[in-house]
Amino acid sequence: MLKVEKLKVAGLPALSFEVAAGECLAVEGPSGAGKTRLLRAIADLDPADGYISLEGAGRSEMPAPAWRRQVRYAAAEPGWWASTPRPHFQSGRTTPSRVERLIGALGLRPEDLDVPLAELSTGQRQRLALARALADEPKVLLLDEPASALDRETAALVEELIQFQLLAERYVVLISHAPAQIARLCHARLQLALPVNQAPALSAGARTAAAQD
Repeated sequence: MLKVEKLKVAGLPALSFEVAAGECLAVEGPSGAGKTRLLRAIADLDPADGYISLEGAGRSEMPAPAWRRQVRYAAAEPGWWASTPRPHFQSGRTTPSRVERLIGALGLRPEDLDVPLAELSTGQRQRLALARALADEPKVLLLDEPASALDRETAALVEELIQFQLLAERYVVLISHAPAQIARLCHARLQLALPVNQAPALSAGARTAAAQD
């Protein structure tokens, strides 16, 4: 179980909720409601008070890099530090064959790994970033608009890959602007609303709950 207890993200009420293995939680709300801030806090990329645990191990009980290897945030606008995608996949925790399977599942070719990033479309970069996030098999996937730049056919490939992660008993927290995508993938919804003094509401999956101090 991924447990979030009284997490205090700037501009939001204290949040408490759970996500079970093999389940997807949608985080919804208007622009500026704090959806991305919440995912970054769960990934320990931004400071936030509160308690987060994964399968009984607390975020505060391990070094940040160890937590982030298990709890992976995939940004809507990912960063790149090399001129081509391939160096971003050269980790000791993954294999070339797994990388090729991932990018193939997303409609990409092995040779795309060696194309300058500046020559790739926004949609290609977005799919490569998703493959990069999955390559070393983190347990938790925090996905921020993973198909926002894709057409319907290619977005369907992304959804299939997310479904596979759920079948593999991984934990998924998803931000998506597409209601139909949320309906297909998610078991519960966490609604963030403005103004900031309005408590988030949760619908669908009964195991999750939202709380306010």
